Amino acid sequence: MSHLVEIITEVRDPVAIRAACQRLTLPPPTHGTTQLFSAKATGWAVQLRDWRYPIVCDTENAKVHYDHFNGRWGDEARLHRFLQTYAIERTRIEARRQGHEMTEQSLPDGSVRLTIAVGGAA
Repeated sequence: MSHLVEIITEVRDPVAIRAACQRLTLPPPTHGTTQLFSAKATGWAVQLRDWRYPIVCDTENAKVHYDHFNGRWGDEARLHRFLQTYAIERTRIEARRQGHEMTEQSLPDGSVRLTIAVGGAA
């Protein structure tokens, strides 16, 4: 029996942040306080491709801070791709932790179908 699930991403897992960076061939995230244009943010800084300032994943509050100046300092599609990849990697980590296997299928509209086989049988 299949179930359709909609995911709202809360960025809380540094291991999944690191896995998403690796998968997207981004530099490894760094933890600390980061200067954005006119503000500072504390958390895991991730430098997205072609973004002037990094995004900062505040895992304590599950928020992502960034300044892309309405797209002038970074394409928001890259942020969405990072969040999607984070969600995939976080799901993979949790599935493995519970002894399940996960398969992934990219769909033509850019979304991704994840299938989790309970008990590891894909």
